[in-house]
Parts: sequence; structure tokens; C-alpha cells
Amino acid sequence: MSATMIKEFRLPDLGEGLTESEILSWKVAVGDTVTLNQVIAEVETAKAVVELPSPFAGTVAALHEQAGSVVEVGKPIVSFEVDDAGASPSGGSGSDTGASNGTAPSPAESAAKREPNLVGYGAVLEKSGRPARRQRSFEAGATEREPVREPAPAVEPVSTVETKAPLAVPSATAAEPERPRSTPPVRKLARDLGIELELVRGTGPGGLITRSDVQDFASGSQAQVSVPGVAPAAAPAVGVSTERETRTPIKGVRKFTAAAMVQSAFTAPHVTEFLTVDVTPTMELLTRLKASREFAGYKLTPLTIAAKAVLIALRRNPSLNSRWDEGAQEIVQFNYVNLGIAAATPRGLTVPNIKDADRMTLLELSTALSALTDTARSGKTSPADLTGGTISITNIGVFGIDAGTPILNPGEAAIVALGSVRKAPWVHNDELAVRQVMSLSLSFDHRLVDGEQGSKFLADLGAILSDPATVMTMI
Repeated sequence: MSATMIKEFRLPDLGEGLTESEILSWKVAVGDTVTLNQVIAEVETAKAVVELPSPFAGTVAALHEQAGSVVEVGKPIVSFEVDDAGASPSGGSGSDTGASNGTAPSPAESAAKREPNLVGYGAVLEKSGRPARRQRSFEAGATEREPVREPAPAVEPVSTVETKAPLAVPSATAAEPERPRSTPPVRKLARDLGIELELVRGTGPGGLITRSDVQDFASGSQAQVSVPGVAPAAAPAVGVSTERETRTPIKGVRKFTAAAMVQSAFTAPHVTEFLTVDVTPTMELLTRLKASREFAGYKLTPLTIAAKAVLIALRRNPSLNSRWDEGAQEIVQFNYVNLGIAAATPRGLTVPNIKDADRMTLLELSTALSALTDTARSGKTSPADLTGGTISITNIGVFGIDAGTPILNPGEAAIVALGSVRKAPWVHNDELAVRQVMSLSLSFDHRLVDGEQGSKFLADLGAILSDPATVMTMI
């Protein structure tokens, strides 16, 4: 008969040296049986929302943190009860499995083998199901028989008696407690909205009331729970708050974006130039491409053509595809283009980038843009896709805005803002005509890019969009 032991999983560093993450939701409850690499939680770092896989196959023994908690890297978040025969993710027996003579261990020996200081392996699964990053040297499916036991950075090993008491999170089938369960931030939100938590139906693990539950109740999209002794309360009208002000904690993606924008604005000397061009030929080209057999089924927009034009203009103006290395006091010019596309998401502004976009055809670029925007809007952009950008585009035209002064993405020399395509009176062939025009805004780091270089790049970009045939003269 196999003995069991407790394995504790600590929050791993999910990339870029981030120090904390927020647990958005648990996908498992106490008592659930999980398999190796099964998604057990969804967490939000300062850059992205990622899915956290289980490093063990076994039973969930305890959840140490609730949904909505911000947890430091290295802190325990969940414990598993596993058979010592499956203690290591590879399925091999560890050196602490059973007695050395092969006999079954006694209850005392089993208790002595509880190891709550085991560090998680840090694998992060994306929607594709493949590991996105491994923080430890252990690879799932490896043949090593000894589980990794290195303590998390700056975190003291925790003994069984020192481990903080796990939160009593019951399984989904357990009866709900009399007192509604929620986190302090959710309770504060309910107080601010004047909502009794007893009337809110919790959809989290074990009936946990989440922030979205309170917001759904406030908007009227969730029916209130009937509780004896508690008078039904009318939910606040949609869009109307009972308080004079609303406070939103600055964390996650929004916190990271705010810090990055402040750093960029007060570190890189920004210069912004504007150019309005007649893009009627580009819009006509777009119409022809959409109707062609080669582009059937592909999503083509003004952003697609503009992105390709930016890549072409960079060939004649490579200084805009560079970064400032303060430590080495050098200008680093990139010989590749990782094209960033600013995306507004429910969790804040992100700038995922298309790797090696300069090597892509228009068809490939169209596919990459569609995948990038769909992933960003769903909040599933991986940390790898949010780093390494070399130049960015922000499409403010989708909001009906003509022009703006975009702030550089940190570590990049330039950013292009695309205004809306609008009809306007324009001098065409020496006659006044109604044409489709667009305003281009270019911000660049004056440490890296001179006014002449920035102006030439913007002029080349405008020339391509006003007459796509000029591409033949630039390649």
C-alpha cells in the first residue's frame, strides 16, 4: 500500500523578475483530484494573465490563498496530497519514498515525510497547452527520480508546524457556510455599493463571492439570494453609484503600465511630429485586396497596410529601430523588427509585439495581427509576447481620434499613432475634391533619433500610404 505525503507549491516567478501576482481564480477546490500540468489557477502578473499548471498528480489538500489575493513570489499557495510513488512529476519514486527495505512505512514515518517547503517548478501553460516558461531546472516528463527541493528566493523553509493554516476552502459539493465568504477587497466594494453580501450568490470555489459577483449584482444581471431574516434590497441602478467617489486599486497590468509610462515620459526626451496625408489610393488598394482570391478569408484593415508601410519605411531609416543602453552608454540598433501594437484590454493597456515582423509577407502580417489582437482582448497574452519590442504602433483612429502625442514604449526609440480615416476636402490634381485622409503622429527619442531622421521616416511612411506604388522605389 502506497504512503502519502504533502507537497507544497509556492508561487513561481512567472517571468521578467516580477515579485508578485494576483490570484484571479482557482480552477480546483480542496478534495479535487488533479493530474500533472492540469490548470489549477489563473493568475495576473504585472504584464499578463497566465494559467498556472499543477506540478503534481494527486489531491488538493489545502488552498493557502483566496481568489483576489496578491501573493509574493515564493509564498505557498496550494498543497497537494500525493502518493510517494508519484511524488516526482516524472512518475518515478523519490529517495524519500517508503522504507529503504521496500516495506510500507509506518504512520509516524509517513508524517515525517511531509515536505511543505518544496518549491514549485514554475511551468506556465498558455492556451496552446505547451510550457511557456520553466523557472526551475526540472522538466515535466524527465527521468529524474528525485524531486527538486530548492527553497524559493528570500523565503525561509517552512516546517509542517510552521506552515500557516490553510484557508478552509470546501469542495464545490460542500454546504455553503452561514456567513458569506469573500475577500477584504470584495467586502469593501460591496460596502461602497451599499450591497449586503448575504444577498449575493457566490460563483467562486465553495461559494466564494468574487468581485465580478458583486458587480453583476450591482448591474442587475444577477438575481439576489433569498435569505431568511434579511429584507430584499433593490440593486443600484445600472451606471449609478450610491457613493460620491469610487476607488480602484492600482495593480497588475495597470500598475505596470503606469510605472512604465512615467519612466518613459521622464527619461526619454520626446519629440512628436505630425503629417496628414491623402490615403485614398491605399483605401482603394485595400478594397481590391479584399476582393482578390489570394486574400479571401484574411482580415485586412488600414492597420494592416499601415503596419507594412512602417516596416518598409524602417529599411531606409533604421535609426528609429533602436534603443538607448544607459549602462553601456551605447545606442543599440536592431537588425530585426519586433513590431508592437498597442491594445486596450479590460485590464489596461498592453503592447504585445509581433516577432520578426520585417520578414513577413502581407498575408503573414495580417494573420499575426489578427491573432495578436484577439489574444490581447481575451487577456491571454503571454509575458514573452509583451517583451522585446523594437518599435510600436497605436491605432487611435478606431476611437475616431485624428491625432495625438503617443508616449514611447520603454526601451524603444519611436512610436507611430494612426489617426482615423476620414473624408475631407483636399487639393487633388490641382482641384478641390473630397478625399480620404489620415493624420500620422510620430513620437521619437531625441537621444537616438535626430529631427532629420525622424522627419524622413515620417515622410516615407506618408508617401507609401498616399501612393502605394512608391514602395517599388524603396525596396
